[in-house]
Amino acid sequence: MEYALLGEPGGGATLRLDYRAFAYAGKFVVGDTGKAVLRTEDGSAAVPEWEPDEPLPRTVDPDAFERDVVAAVSFSPDRTDATCCRIRYVTVHTARRGEGLGPRLIRETVARHDEGYDRVRIAVNNPFAYEALYKCGFAYTGEQTGIAELELERPADEPATPATGTDRTRRYRAGLDDFRASDHDLTPGEERFIAARIERGPP
Repeated sequence: MEYALLGEPGGGATLRLDYRAFAYAGKFVVGDTGKAVLRTEDGSAAVPEWEPDEPLPRTVDPDAFERDVVAAVSFSPDRTDATCCRIRYVTVHTARRGEGLGPRLIRETVARHDEGYDRVRIAVNNPFAYEALYKCGFAYTGEQTGIAELELERPADEPATPATGTDRTRRYRAGLDDFRASDHDLTPGEERFIAARIERGPP
């Protein structure tokens, strides 16, 4: 698998992903954000054995989709602070989730595109993404977006694994508590995940 930058913010890069395999697929068609991917090195299908749960409509050409992409990320300068890079969307092929590909892609993107940025931010809407971002050196800021997403941040040039400490543990647990207190209807799996992570502390 290889990392590839498809385009910097404002460069017009677009990416056609199969919406049956990738969450937020429609967000990658927009050309104003930077985009990077993890893909197969030889251009072969990312998951050859994968079978979608639903057929494509007759009006959609399956050959228009990028078949070799395993994970994708979009990013751009924050609208209110040009020194902050904002990760907009991260998506991993449904058949490859749980392999650590999202954190790997984010780490590589941050490492390769930190020039001109002091900080990197991302908003997450579920505890699984929250955990994955902590593994990339992000920490909860205590802030939330207007759509009840938790804001996480890290310095652009810091190593992916931040130092441990009581403040880090407190902030990590506070974010998980905020997921519990939010208006989201947590699934039983999310409830169990949160409970286990609160007891354990940050990764």
